[in-house]
Amino acid sequence: MTDPTRRNIRSFVLRKGRLTSAQQFALDELWPYYGIKKGQTFLKFDDYFDRQADVIVEIGFGNGESTWQMAQHEDDKNFIGVEVHEPGVGQLLMALEEHNIENVRIACEDAVPFIEQRIAPASLAGVRIYFADPWPKKRHHKRRIIQPGFVALLATRIAAGGILHLATDWQPYADHMLEVMQTCPDFENLSADGDYCERPEWRPSTKYEERGKRLGHEVRDLLYRRK
Repeated sequence: MTDPTRRNIRSFVLRKGRLTSAQQFALDELWPYYGIKKGQTFLKFDDYFDRQADVIVEIGFGNGESTWQMAQHEDDKNFIGVEVHEPGVGQLLMALEEHNIENVRIACEDAVPFIEQRIAPASLAGVRIYFADPWPKKRHHKRRIIQPGFVALLATRIAAGGILHLATDWQPYADHMLEVMQTCPDFENLSADGDYCERPEWRPSTKYEERGKRLGHEVRDLLYRRK
């Protein structure tokens, strides 16, 4: 039987992007310390962090602005950021070095196989996915990362009581995510009204978010607890 979590359709378009000299330097010099090598076996978190602590995975961190701020403010947790675009990875590496942040490691690869192959079942305290590409055109909706199969996969990797936190400034995508999450029996919505929550204190307000607000976009936060 085909594994429902497997898919060939990607939720991103890999654009090479132009690396600045500083980003390239960070990739050359800092990646060996902060980077997670590709592989097909479950990660042993102790191999990457010098302590035992709850592990949070952030998927699609962009330029890493929210990642380093969360790690700085939640220094009792360990963070793994997953991003495919090298300029963003380089930017986050620079920020980690600048702010002397030790509780972040980075995977530069597709989040779906990374979660499936590298993250052991029930090993995460949470997953955070902020402002993923909404793929607004109907023919592209199949590319949205929040799909029933992927949510079911996340449910196997998040420990009981762990939190799945989604955020978007595109209302049709918020509606889509709400609909998908309602089909997954492994999560309970933390909204008293069964829809959206107020922005929790752990999610920083980034430049991207502020720009969206200036354009009239309303940000929606969805919070779910693993049963």
